[in-house]
Amino acid sequence: MADFQLDPAFVVTSHKVADLPLCEVRLQDDARYPWLVLIPRQPGLREIEELDTAHRIQLMEEIVLAGTAVRAVGAVLGLTIDKLNVGALGNVTAQLHVHVVGRRADDPAWPGPVWGHSPASAYTVETLAAPIAAARNALP
Repeated sequence: MADFQLDPAFVVTSHKVADLPLCEVRLQDDARYPWLVLIPRQPGLREIEELDTAHRIQLMEEIVLAGTAVRAVGAVLGLTIDKLNVGALGNVTAQLHVHVVGRRADDPAWPGPVWGHSPASAYTVETLAAPIAAARNALP
């Protein structure tokens, strides 16, 4: 993991939360959705199939942990989670990453995808600390 470099796009669109055994966990900078992004800390990855079997299993475990953390972010934001969406798209940022998004029937994009729906509503300096703390506290 020493050669791992985070794509600069993630620095602009998200905030670091924590490191799990495989992934860096980041809070997507869109306060309308409880939304974490997992980025495996291995160099050059674009697809899940490039992970060895043990790391694919670890990724799934970390997705489950992120789901719990997304629910904690939703709780601190006062947003009930009706459904967790999990996706590894990579059409805009090719570096392998997995989105874990808390969805609800009254969110702006429901029932469609959040990607490309509308411009993000960034967290303010005052509102950023609580969801990051909630996610960190929910992770092991």
